[in-house]
Amino acid sequence: MEEAKHFVGGEWITPSSRETIDVVNPSTGQVFTRIARGNAADIDAAVSCARTAFEGPWGLLSAAEKGRLLYRLSALVTTHRDELAELEARDTGKPLREACADAAALARYFEFYAGAADKLHGETLPYQNGYTVLTVREPHGVTGHIVPWNYPMQIFGRSIAASLAAGNACVVKPAEDACLSVLRMASLAAEAGLPAGALNVVTGYGDEAGAALARHPGVDHISFTGSPGTGALVAQMAAEHYAPVTLELGGKSPQIVFADADLDAAMPTLMSAILQNAGQTCSAGSRVLIERAIYAPLVDRLACAFDALRAGPGQTEADCGPLINAKQQQRVAEFVALARRDGIRVAGQGSILSGAHPSGFYQPPTLLADVPRTHRIAREEIFGPVLAAMPFEDEADAVALANSTPYGLVAGIWTRDGARQFRLARSIRAGQVFINNYGAGGGVELPFGGTGHSGFGREKGLEALHGFTTLKTIAIRHG
Repeated sequence: MEEAKHFVGGEWITPSSRETIDVVNPSTGQVFTRIARGNAADIDAAVSCARTAFEGPWGLLSAAEKGRLLYRLSALVTTHRDELAELEARDTGKPLREACADAAALARYFEFYAGAADKLHGETLPYQNGYTVLTVREPHGVTGHIVPWNYPMQIFGRSIAASLAAGNACVVKPAEDACLSVLRMASLAAEAGLPAGALNVVTGYGDEAGAALARHPGVDHISFTGSPGTGALVAQMAAEHYAPVTLELGGKSPQIVFADADLDAAMPTLMSAILQNAGQTCSAGSRVLIERAIYAPLVDRLACAFDALRAGPGQTEADCGPLINAKQQQRVAEFVALARRDGIRVAGQGSILSGAHPSGFYQPPTLLADVPRTHRIAREEIFGPVLAAMPFEDEADAVALANSTPYGLVAGIWTRDGARQFRLARSIRAGQVFINNYGAGGGVELPFGGTGHSGFGREKGLEALHGFTTLKTIAIRHG
């Protein structure tokens, strides 16, 4: 990886503007390196190189040959796991243990899709006598990927690995706040033997490089992970040239705890689902909905756990790291201040490690109890380590409360009642539902995506390959 350069056409190139962007360590608030400030000209060059690769050396490889190259890349990620994790921890502020898990998931994505590359089949369809009709799945061509700052490695893996396995050539615009691991992956892709132009990375601001990628007429599909507002803009830009999009836009995901639940088993997951990456996770379990009969004792138990939490630098063993930047820190702090102003009870709150840098972007983990159902804190994505606790009366009330936000990404259900498990799983509006667990360890194999303001399309699993291909029907009349 070379400082302040893009990776285009298999080479590190200087940005056409000659300008750079400061990269800040969230744990200290200090600048520690710079990246290239890309613009429309840089994006245009990357798209051109991707098209050349798709129509040439990359596109001419068989599916099995593509899979072998992706296997090599997976192996290189494993070899360089510690290096990648250290980059990610410094760049995002997340604890090193979480960054190591992200690196392992990144390797798994490329391993999974390497194995799937030559197993993307069409079908034969029954039709009239004298005809044979079949379908084939073909790559779109050039795909654009706008990767967010919260999980650069993981989201790079789930998006780019699937697209490459489907046969596309990729142009990636990672978030300016955290992109060092993505840039390192460009180097590793070249080392693995991917042809020049199959993978291109242009760094820069969203309203410059990101917008240029979304509206570029040479991009055949856009994958975006980020906020609903920006996602809507990306979809509008892509629609200008009729490019399909996959949007993963966040959530306000509930964990629903019934009185018959195994609370000892639930507690660690209720905590980790909001603390992972300091709550900066689209699928964070940011609402805990608790049956009235156990509401008070479970809130007390959660409060004790929150009071013991510590936020600190990513290099420490803190319970959570800092937020990504000063803007996000201010946003989360304003939500907590709003809760206090409106009389919402702060049931539990952690603290910041004494040795943490005073300029770091830290937010103490906070448990808010008795949150009114119509309050902003009950409905809006905070994207920080803030958990909202609310009681419900019965099963019907739990479903209504779970479905009371505009999001529909993930839900967790905690109950021993098997019939109730299925009733709720079918009734809750979400792309993923977990019963007596939450997240299933990341689940590279599990299709992921949402409804409503959480977006549309699916990533992960074999289903992602369908989104990165287009279906062609061929009808042969032979008499």
